[in-house]
Amino acid sequence: MNRSIRFLSPAEAASRLGVSAKALRIYEQHGLVTPGRNAAGWRSYGPDAMQRGGEIVTLRALGLSLAQVAAVLKGESEGLEPALAAHQAVLEDRARQLAGTLERVRSMRVNLGRGQTPTVEELACLQDSVTELTIEFELPWPWGGERFKLWDIRPLNYIVGPLGSGKTRLALRLAEVLPSAAFLGLERIEDGSAMARLDADPNLRLRVNQTLDWLVEDGATVSEALVALLTGLEAEGPAILVVDMVEHGLDSATQEAVAAHLRRRRSDDRPLFLLTRSCAILDLASVGAKEAIILCPANHSPPTRVAPYPGAPGYEAVATCLAAPEVRARTEGVIAWRPQQREDSRERSCAARG
Repeated sequence: MNRSIRFLSPAEAASRLGVSAKALRIYEQHGLVTPGRNAAGWRSYGPDAMQRGGEIVTLRALGLSLAQVAAVLKGESEGLEPALAAHQAVLEDRARQLAGTLERVRSMRVNLGRGQTPTVEELACLQDSVTELTIEFELPWPWGGERFKLWDIRPLNYIVGPLGSGKTRLALRLAEVLPSAAFLGLERIEDGSAMARLDADPNLRLRVNQTLDWLVEDGATVSEALVALLTGLEAEGPAILVVDMVEHGLDSATQEAVAAHLRRRRSDDRPLFLLTRSCAILDLASVGAKEAIILCPANHSPPTRVAPYPGAPGYEAVATCLAAPEVRARTEGVIAWRPQQREDSRERSCAARG
């Protein structure tokens, strides 16, 4: 072995490639990459293996399944057309959004020349992933009826807060006031409705199975919780979906795979509001233009948007709300104390997560 060549451990190689170590093992199981072995018999990734790993990651980013990746690496083109067509659709979607953003910028510059200063909301709408929907409503308890204005809705909107902050009630309220919205609660796992929906809708089952295949290739473990979550996400119907505790019942690798899958969604897919306290679901270092963070503060001041960079107002509070999946698993079921009050049955089922 040439000692001048840097050989990486699986963890180091996975970090360089931006995937999980479990994903590397799956690539190896499919015969896509063959790591070497060091003197102790452990896997090690040299330049050739890292180059092949980079090729796999690049092809996966284009939307290819592992079977399609294997074919391309063998020089076969079968299966490339639908993957490239899907990628083209994503690029065209981005181009349309960028064109709209450019037009808004031009309009603002013209108005500035006329002495009209744009509002903060108008400036925020220069984000290319913004929707036109703006809604204002009264906040539920514990805010006591304060008015809240929601604007700049992104494809992914995270709702974060400590125990007792009211984030579950905010989510339920959003599902009520947003047009054509629905709430996907934790009963999705316990009541068995997911399997009944899959049995009744072959097309839904097909979509769920296709997504499951992708997630498993990314290191996810199939479980009732994962199937129930995907059934809600893939089902047709509501224009906006509010999802309670995305990470519920999912192990660490599965949470990472789900988070990556959600970030791959098209910008024109229905917006999602995701309650979470997992740093695997909401990775602050990876938040992009299609994502927004809503913090419910511990002191019950009104919810606020938080920018995803250190030093931004509320950033540290968001960071302290998030924990690794292993920690979240140990604290699952902890209930925050709150005064007795009247609440409907759906709120009672969600009280443990407020």
